[in-house]
Amino acid sequence: MNKRPIAYTLLSLVAVATFGVFFANRSFSAGETTITELAKVTHFHEIAVDGNDSTRLYLATHHGLYRLTAGGGASRVSASRDDFMGFTPHPSDPSILYASGHPAGGGNLGFIASTDGGKSWAKLADGAGGPVDFHQMDVSKADPKVIYGVFGGLQRSADGGRTWSKVGPVPEGLIDIASSGEDADMLYAATKNGLFKSIDAGRSWQAAHTINRPATMVQITGRGEVYAFIFGTGLLRADDGGVNWRLVSNAFDGAYVLHMAVDKKDGGKLYAVTLNPETRAQAVLISEDRGVSWTSLAAD
Repeated sequence: MNKRPIAYTLLSLVAVATFGVFFANRSFSAGETTITELAKVTHFHEIAVDGNDSTRLYLATHHGLYRLTAGGGASRVSASRDDFMGFTPHPSDPSILYASGHPAGGGNLGFIASTDGGKSWAKLADGAGGPVDFHQMDVSKADPKVIYGVFGGLQRSADGGRTWSKVGPVPEGLIDIASSGEDADMLYAATKNGLFKSIDAGRSWQAAHTINRPATMVQITGRGEVYAFIFGTGLLRADDGGVNWRLVSNAFDGAYVLHMAVDKKDGGKLYAVTLNPETRAQAVLISEDRGVSWTSLAAD
């Protein structure tokens, strides 16, 4: 296998997870657009299903929060064009959204929340050593008061994001984290060295899979499952707890899954954000068979 694409992939994925991507000298309308056009002018940082309307998706980007439709349309819902590096809905209350990142004018947002569908945001906390800029964050589905974020190491809140404490270092080359739906102290980490798991709230980490190639995404569903994407292998699924891993799909045409969302009302319907490491092209895909087959969400 050509070593240049592998090296390029590693560098690009870690850069995306750590620094984001800035699209200089590009302009776009704040009104209606399409996913295809949006992918040309900003970077996609996270995707989530709207808990109030499962036909719509949230897409956190470098230039604000967008709402996507099943027909491939996109419209900015945030009043600002802040960089939402970290984004996650509350797992049981669809009226609450959480985020972190950078204001459009520079600096760090801290840990912020919205109760109006992402239009306006208020800071809940600066975080430990902040204002923080969580590039990776997740809310525990086992206990929504427990939230994890990465800034200067792993941070944890046990009161819904109002106060934070540092837990310890994260695995080297971290790309993504996910909190277990079974145990608020169980975490998964996707890294350039493979998948890792912690059972003590991030204080220590152990390998979660025997393959030690780069893992670019890890996601927990509300159905007791964990999905992960591993370089050179494909999309995998296991029981929450990281056992009985099974290959789901490797048909992504050379692209890598960076983010994934699950429709709570239809557990077989998944959405994914992919990145082609050679062309840097982004795409939003949909699967209606638990990740076996995928089609583009973009309008024809």
